[in-house]
Amino acid sequence: MGNERENEITYRKEGDYYITNLIVPKDEYPDYCIGKYGRLRLNYLKEHKKAEYTIMLMNGTLRKHIVQIDIDAKNRASSPNIDCITGYPINPIFENIVINWYKFLSSFGTFKILESKIPMIGSTI
Repeated sequence: MGNERENEITYRKEGDYYITNLIVPKDEYPDYCIGKYGRLRLNYLKEHKKAEYTIMLMNGTLRKHIVQIDIDAKNRASSPNIDCITGYPINPIFENIVINWYKFLSSFGTFKILESKIPMIGSTI
């Protein structure tokens, strides 16, 4: 029964009080500031997945999960998706040309995908 020593609670005395010696596990991302996508995921878990949120909070894996989601989402948002740029599937032969053209236009900082939408038939400009 080697677990008896591991489950032992130790205390330290500060003034007239005994305070438990709790050890907080080290964070894998100590200096990472959670961004938009991480906060969105956290709010989603709190509002719609309360059991998963509570389990991750109790296990100490919540911050790691939120940071990883934020990093993955930022990586996806930074790389252009051809179907999103053009609005329809494109032939793989021309995919590289479209990506380079998108990067070229994006380098000016004034090009936005939402501004490049083609007006619908019958609409006024």
